[in-house]
Amino acid sequence: MLQPLLEAGLRQTMNRLVRPVLAPGVPVTVQRALIRQAYRSSLPPRGCRFSRGTLGGVPVVRTSCGKQQDGVILYLHGGGFVIGSADTHRGICGHLAKASRCLVVAPDYRLAPEHPFPAALDDAEATYLQLLAEGYEPGQIAFAGDSAGGGLCVSLAMRLRDQKHRLPSSLTLLSPWTDLTQEQLYRPESEPVLQPAWTAKAARFYAGNESLSNPLISPVFGDLRGLPPTLIQVGSDEILLNDAERLAHAASRDQVPVDLEIYNSLWHVFQVHSGQLRRATEAVRTAGEHIREHLQD
Repeated sequence: MLQPLLEAGLRQTMNRLVRPVLAPGVPVTVQRALIRQAYRSSLPPRGCRFSRGTLGGVPVVRTSCGKQQDGVILYLHGGGFVIGSADTHRGICGHLAKASRCLVVAPDYRLAPEHPFPAALDDAEATYLQLLAEGYEPGQIAFAGDSAGGGLCVSLAMRLRDQKHRLPSSLTLLSPWTDLTQEQLYRPESEPVLQPAWTAKAARFYAGNESLSNPLISPVFGDLRGLPPTLIQVGSDEILLNDAERLAHAASRDQVPVDLEIYNSLWHVFQVHSGQLRRATEAVRTAGEHIREHLQD
C-alpha cells in the first residue's frame, strides 16, 4: 500500500518541482542551481565513500560502497549536456556502487552552451583512456549513464571502437537520450519530468554548429557493430521511450547483445529514487547484476 502512495507522491514532486525548472525560458545558470537542490533528495546508501580527483585532466568523483571492488564503472551523468554534475548524481552512483560491488567514477565533463560538442565526448574519452593508463583492463571497466549521459556512453563506445581501442565490458543505459533531432519523440499522456521544448533547446546548445543527426551526437543513427552487451532501462511515461526502443532495435540489427526493460508508469531516470522506491531499487539491482555478469577477471 505504501509503495503506490510513494510512487504517486514522487510523480507529483517531479511534475510540480522539477518539470517547471526544465523549461526553455529558465536560464541555464538558474537551472543548474535549482537542480543541485532537487537532487539532494536522491540519497546514497549508508557506508558510501566519496573522494575527488582528476582523470586525464578531468575532475571526477569516485564512489565506493563496501570492501569488495570487482571493477570500475565510468558513470556519465545526465542533464541534457547543460546541467547536472558528478555531485548531483552521488545518490545513484552510490546505489550502483553497492549493487555492482564496483568503484564508480563520475567525471564532471564540460557542459554546453559554454562547451559544445565534442567537449563532453572528449572528456569522457580522456577519463577512460586514463583508467587504462592506470592499469585497468578494459574487461574490468563498465560504462553506465543516464539520459544525456546514457547516449554519451554509446557515442564514446563508437568513437573508441573506430579508434581501435579495446572496449569496456558492458553498457548500462538509463533513459538514454539517443536522438537529439527529436523527430520521433514519444508523446506520453503524462510526462512528469521533461519538456520537449527544453530538450530541443539543450540539443541545440550541445550540438553547436554540428548536425543533430551526427551519430556521435545522436547515436541511434550510428553503426553499433562490435559494441559490448547493453542493458537499457526506460520508463513508459517519458518522452525518451522511443529513443530507448529504437536504440535497442539498432543494437539488435547490428548484432549487439541487448536487453530492453520498460518500467510501466514510471518516469525519466526513476532510478534516482533508489533506496526509496522499490521498483527503482530493483532496477538498479538489475543494472548491478548486468555489470557484474560481464566483468572479466
